[in-house]
Amino acid sequence: MKHSFYDVKEKTKVETEVTAKARYGEEGKYRYSFKGKTSDDRNLTAFVGKAKWDEADVDVV
Repeated sequence: MKHSFYDVKEKTKVETEVTAKARYGEEGKYRYSFKGKTSDDRNLTAFVGKAKWDEADVDVV
């Protein structure tokens, strides 16, 4: 699955494969995110809604 991430170093949006998904916070106040990598192996994070997070078929970290 591909998703759009903001690359802070390059200051541009990039579209790359989602490598994992994560959930932060405590019960009732969760935030959901996707993890990805740039072509030069830097980490990317994008926060998404629960519906999009649920439909992603990747591992949870």
